[in-house]
Amino acid sequence: MPPVETLPLPPVQPSPLTPPPPVDTPPPKPLASPVVVGVVLGGLDKIAARTARFEADINQQVFYNTLIVTARVCKTRPPEEPPESAAYIDIQERKPDGTTANIFSGWMFASSPALNALEHPVYDIWVISCKTVPPDTAAPAPPNS
Repeated sequence: MPPVETLPLPPVQPSPLTPPPPVDTPPPKPLASPVVVGVVLGGLDKIAARTARFEADINQQVFYNTLIVTARVCKTRPPEEPPESAAYIDIQERKPDGTTANIFSGWMFASSPALNALEHPVYDIWVISCKTVPPDTAAPAPPNS
């Protein structure tokens, strides 16, 4: 076998290292949270021993026996957090003479109904959850004209 001829390699010049150009990727869009349209409430008539579950749309009056319930705001946590709903509620009572009296105005919390409760001798009202709709069905787009 003939001898293998080896050639010396030329010296390698070190080249400066350059990082690759940055890639512009937009941040991911956050998931659209559901739109709150009302409050799901529970009611107890202590005299008749009856419970009821009813819904009150935001800024709409709902009648529960002699009470007039108006939900002003409802806040709920996103689905990835522990569940909690809180609503700002105004409650009036209709008197036999036709007048109304404000008996409650404040925040109620679904996880702690006794924290800020309605104090009434006949009725209890509590927040169960916020009434929501998916964001794409919350407000229909106006028709093109």
